[in-house]
Amino acid sequence: MKDILAQLETRREAARMGGGQRRIDAQHGRGKLTARERVDLLLDEGSFEEFDMFVAHRCTDFGMAAERPSGDGVVTGWGTINGRMVYVFSQDFTVFGGSLSETHAQKICKIMDMAMQNGAPVIGINDSGGARIQEGVASLAGYAEVFQRNIMASGVVPQISLIMGPCAGGAVYSPAMTDFIFMVKDTSYMFVTGPDVVKTVTNEVVTAEELGGAATHTRKSSVADGAFENDVEALAETRRLFDFLPLSNRDRAPTRPFFDDVARLEPSLDTLIPDNPNQPYDMKELIAKVADEGDFFEIQAAFAANIITGFIRIEGQSVGVVANQPLVLAGCLDIDSSRKAARFVRFCDAFEIPILTFVDVPGFLPGTGQEYGGVIKHGAKLLFAYGEATVPKVTVITRKAYGGAYDVMASKHLRGDFNYAWPTAEIAVMGARGAVEILYRSELSDRDKIAGRTKDYEDRFANPFVAAEKGFVDEVIMPHSTRRRVARAFASLRGKRLSNPWKKHDNIPL
Repeated sequence: MKDILAQLETRREAARMGGGQRRIDAQHGRGKLTARERVDLLLDEGSFEEFDMFVAHRCTDFGMAAERPSGDGVVTGWGTINGRMVYVFSQDFTVFGGSLSETHAQKICKIMDMAMQNGAPVIGINDSGGARIQEGVASLAGYAEVFQRNIMASGVVPQISLIMGPCAGGAVYSPAMTDFIFMVKDTSYMFVTGPDVVKTVTNEVVTAEELGGAATHTRKSSVADGAFENDVEALAETRRLFDFLPLSNRDRAPTRPFFDDVARLEPSLDTLIPDNPNQPYDMKELIAKVADEGDFFEIQAAFAANIITGFIRIEGQSVGVVANQPLVLAGCLDIDSSRKAARFVRFCDAFEIPILTFVDVPGFLPGTGQEYGGVIKHGAKLLFAYGEATVPKVTVITRKAYGGAYDVMASKHLRGDFNYAWPTAEIAVMGARGAVEILYRSELSDRDKIAGRTKDYEDRFANPFVAAEKGFVDEVIMPHSTRRRVARAFASLRGKRLSNPWKKHDNIPL
């Protein structure tokens, strides 16, 4: 019996070593942790239960039968993050460069099936050279099996992808279908075709970092939601995000203990809006002062900064925040900001996370670049996302809410539950100057008359009371009381039940 137990421990130790000490040292030399070290940091200490430690590939071509390491390049199993269950896979670059084989894919599919069955999120740690060439179409079939499960799990359990090394070719489509993607600066990259292929086909010379590094995907492409300095920071921030999310669409987001007065007043908010209507201010200040303990987890901070998305807690409960940012493009909506916010709103709605919207939007960004790029259809995505969302929706208009952008930003007409406005709110079809130039075109040559007309228009519409008179704004509130009013609104909506007409699925304007 002792010999058998010793043999088991020997086999386990060999599996834990992956590709061997030399390759582990090489991984560390690149500033990267190993697959198992990443799992240990991500999960609660001692909580990891591994599956399929001894699985080996079945390929016999190209001399592969001579080398069959246990685990086949991926560590899979389940554990807990702050006591809540999660399924994890972590690709091991020390074993065949983390390349995906038929059995490697089967291990990932197994935990994804279990995650859907048992109602728990999936976190995938990607560090792979791509499909295992020696297995040919079998490895491609493995990718497709994983893709199918990503699709089936979408909106059922949260899916988070961590890119902690190369992720190229077909491999990129699995993370692309997950809810959140985090990358590590300087050590991770994603692209469909690598720099060598790009040079051959298009004659462009580009580095892997320029083509698909963290800066590219967080600032330009919006593929990634955040980039961190190293593996440790990325794993710590993933744990932090996880705490905002429910385990599945059948569950509610967790309620955490909070030590912040729900009725806290913030006198500084009374002077947040500048006297000059064209002067910007930082909307993040408002978000922080409404949130429990000022804690805000921002999503896609580096992309389309004219709109802010992320999570806060109010009375310990997760709330998704969407807010125009006057510091960037005056808070205008454009193609990128509409796509960014629409995807975030749809995620919140899929997982029953209430949505808080702060509005200061002068309209959609004008110009041929926007029109040629399809701003109509992209703007409609955000409109569609808000309109179909059935979760509690609370909106606060702080300053400008002009034109169609007023409608799009969670207005009363899109089934907003509570729509508040500050006394500084201006709700109108357009700004005073533009409206006057259209309404009184014949008087444009008379500057004094136009100035008077502009003043009249401002007096009439540069306030929230016209909308309030029509019931489009439920209440005009004092800025300093925003946290208390928002908290009470969400508290009253905890029992909200709203469903959309039956359909197979909608046809959002993609």
